[in-house]
Amino acid sequence: MTVTTTGLTTGLTVPAPEGAPFTPRRLAERARGLATDPGEWLLRVRLDPRGRWYERVHQDADHEIWLISWLPGQSTGFHDHGDSAGAFAVALGTLEEQRVNAARRIGTAHGVGAGQARSFGPGYVHDVRNTSDAPAVSVHVYSPPLSAMRRYDVDAGGGLVRLVDESAADW
Repeated sequence: MTVTTTGLTTGLTVPAPEGAPFTPRRLAERARGLATDPGEWLLRVRLDPRGRWYERVHQDADHEIWLISWLPGQSTGFHDHGDSAGAFAVALGTLEEQRVNAARRIGTAHGVGAGQARSFGPGYVHDVRNTSDAPAVSVHVYSPPLSAMRRYDVDAGGGLVRLVDESAADW
């Protein structure tokens, strides 16, 4: 899968939240706030048939924010965010999130529509995909900024198999 990125950029209005730490609930509020303000992200979006497009639009010592666009059929595959908590909010379209339960088995998939957000703590494993017939855009917030991610596959019994560990240098 090809993923396109334009790297760290400036110009997005990202008011500093008051105080840390950034809890998953607070990250979801931040993602939802940006997702509902298309003037902040609409002109940045790119649609790439080769794979999801993403751009880091803010990073500081406490958190980072990514904008991701999805064409129908594009997905992340199962992954976690290392030691970072996170949240994503759908800005446009609909995405589907499939979570992994405590027994490390694939759980039920849930739709996430425009204006909705999901949040999670460190080590949370999920797959996010665009199963609709239309493009989608989402805003993702992580605290602390991502330093590692792990990617997984699913075995015949529905369990996870760890494939690769990535560091921030990989993306």
